[in-house]
Amino acid sequence: MKSVEILRRRATPAIEWALPYWTRGKAGRETPEDLFRLLYLGWLVAFSFKVLGASWDVSWHFKWLRDDLAPPHLLNSVGTVIALTLTIIHLYTGYGVDRTAQRLIGWGTGIFLTAVPLDLINHRINGLDITSWSPSHIMLYFGTLLMICGVIRGWFMGAPVGRARTMVLGGLFVFLFENVWFPAQHQEYGVFGLAAWDQGRPEAEPILLQFAADQMGRAVDRTMVVNFTLPVPDQVYPLYAAVAAMITLVFARAMIGRMFAATAVVGVYIAYRTLIWPLLALTDFPRSSVPVFLIAGALAVDLAFLIRIPVVRALAGSLAATVVVDQALRLQSVAYHTPPLVPPMTMLIGGLLLAALWVGGEWAMRRYRLRAQDMEAVVSATATP
Repeated sequence: MKSVEILRRRATPAIEWALPYWTRGKAGRETPEDLFRLLYLGWLVAFSFKVLGASWDVSWHFKWLRDDLAPPHLLNSVGTVIALTLTIIHLYTGYGVDRTAQRLIGWGTGIFLTAVPLDLINHRINGLDITSWSPSHIMLYFGTLLMICGVIRGWFMGAPVGRARTMVLGGLFVFLFENVWFPAQHQEYGVFGLAAWDQGRPEAEPILLQFAADQMGRAVDRTMVVNFTLPVPDQVYPLYAAVAAMITLVFARAMIGRMFAATAVVGVYIAYRTLIWPLLALTDFPRSSVPVFLIAGALAVDLAFLIRIPVVRALAGSLAATVVVDQALRLQSVAYHTPPLVPPMTMLIGGLLLAALWVGGEWAMRRYRLRAQDMEAVVSATATP
C-alpha cells in the first residue's frame, strides 16, 4: 500500500500537467515547447526499445524455435505500446505535428498494427518463416518506416534551429537506417550460421534445425542449412546496400545539413552493432557479420554533397557510392565473414536504381523544402522583424 501511495503522489502532478493539453485539435496547432520536447523524447524512448528488441529478436530466431511471447518480442512490444500512445496523442490533439507528419505516423502505425496479426496467422498456417523478407515482415518494416518518417518530419518542421535539433534529427535517422537495413541482417546472421554448421558446431538448436528440415521436406543436411541461413538470391544483399541504404543516407545528409552527417549516422549504427556483438556472443546467442563497408558508402554520399548542382550531384554520387560500396564489401570479405559476393557488373543495376531515386529525391527535397538550409532560411525569415 505504501508503494502505491508513493506512486500516486508522483503521478498526480504529471497528470495535472498533462490533462489541459488533452483537447481535440487539428494538426499544426501551436505546441508548447515543453510538450513538444516531451513528445519527441517519448519517440526516442519508443524507438530505442524497438531497436533493442529487434536486435535480440533476429539473433534469437537463428537459435531457438519461434515463440510469440519470446523476450525479444516483449521488449519490442514495450516500444510499440509507447509508439501507439504517442500516435493517439498526435492524431487526437494535433500537437507536435503538421498534417503530413500526422498522416505518416498514423498510416505507419496502422500498417504496423495490421501486420502483427497477419504475421501471427502466417506463422500459424505456414510454421517457421524462413526469411525476413516475407510479405508480413515487409509490412512491419514498411509501417515502421512511415512512422519514423512522420516523426522525422514532425521534428524537422517544429524543432528550433540549434545543436539539439541537429542531434535529435541525427538520432532519428539512425533509427530510420536501422529499420531500413534490418531485413539485410538475415544474410549477415546467415553467413555465420552456415560457417558454424561447416565447422561442426551449429548455432541453432536441434529442434529448430529439425523443424526447418521438416518444413522443407528433407533431412538436416548442408543444403537444408543453406536454404535456412541464406534463403534469398546472393544479389539481394549488395544491391540492397547500394540502393536502399544509400538513398536513406542521401536524405539524412540533406535534412541534417552537416558535413559527414551520413557518415555519422552509419558510424553510430555500426558502433551499436559492434557493441551488441560481444554481448550476444557472451550469452551464447548467434553473432552476425557487421556491415562496416557501409561507412565507405556513407562517406561517398557526404563527399557528393560538395557538388552544388543537384542533378550532377545525384549522378556522380550514385556512381561513386555504388562503386565504393561494392569494393568496400569485397575488401571486408577478405578478412571477415560477409554474405556471398556477386560480379561487379551486377552492381550496375544498383547504380542505375540509386541514380533514379537520388534524382527524384533531389526534386522532392527541393519541392517540399526538406533540406536543412531551406528550413534554416524559413526560421531566419520568421525571426526577422
